[in-house]
Amino acid sequence: MKERDFGQKNWKQKDIVSESYSQTVLRRFRRHKLAVISLVILGILGAAALFAPIIAPFDPDEIVGSFGSAPSKEFWLGTDQIGRDVFSRILYAMRVSLLVGILATLISTAAGVVLGLMAGYFGGVLDMVIMRFTDMVMSFPYILLVLVAASIFKPGMWSIILILGFVDWPGIARLVRGNVLSLRESNFVKGSLIAGMPLRHILFSEILPNTVAPILVYATSVLALSMLDEAALSFLAMGVQPPTASLGNMLNGAQSLTVLTRQPWLWLPPGILIVLLVMAINFIGDALRDALDPNSRR
Repeated sequence: MKERDFGQKNWKQKDIVSESYSQTVLRRFRRHKLAVISLVILGILGAAALFAPIIAPFDPDEIVGSFGSAPSKEFWLGTDQIGRDVFSRILYAMRVSLLVGILATLISTAAGVVLGLMAGYFGGVLDMVIMRFTDMVMSFPYILLVLVAASIFKPGMWSIILILGFVDWPGIARLVRGNVLSLRESNFVKGSLIAGMPLRHILFSEILPNTVAPILVYATSVLALSMLDEAALSFLAMGVQPPTASLGNMLNGAQSLTVLTRQPWLWLPPGILIVLLVMAINFIGDALRDALDPNSRR
């Protein structure tokens, strides 16, 4: 029995050794049950938002029923204060919130990666200037910086995307710079320099691929934070403006005590969706961090 068990362990070890890096990452990710469930939930909600024009029974801005009617067979989540279908508006609101989060994350990630690469690789005066500017931005309270920027510019979806995109980059820049400082001294980078490879090739084909894993993990936290910030700003009427629906401005009506106590269908669905989306993204980010960790043996 012991010999058979020993043989089975050897076969398992050989299978693990022979698998590719992507297979290893996938195997480690599957160990996180909450992350797998979160990925399914995020996929379902994302698909519902993407196909909102097909799924939604009514136009989100059209008055189709009585004011503030309770959920029924015709209106699954009831109607809002002016008679618009809440379910249809929820689908379109997810679309807006996800779009804001994704685009703001892409902008901040791109800016942070470029500045981090330049600071880490070239060093010297350029590194000092970029890092001091990064420190200056990070020295301001984050939420205060967002609120001040939102009050200066005209409220709207694209204003919020640009504000969040250009406020969230310092963390990614510092992360990339730290990785580049260690990678630029590695043998494969020095070999590329000796071989006369162009700077573009060294930065984007040699160094950047080796720092994608931490960038990807950090980007998930930025995505969740951007969606929360959009919801908060829209709730305060400084973000996405009506009649365009977002999860944040749908919660705006919950400031009324009457809505809170007698019309929960107006604020519970968007509130639950914000919690689900943010928690799902955070669970996926935690699983990616463990799955992409080269020191993990699981």
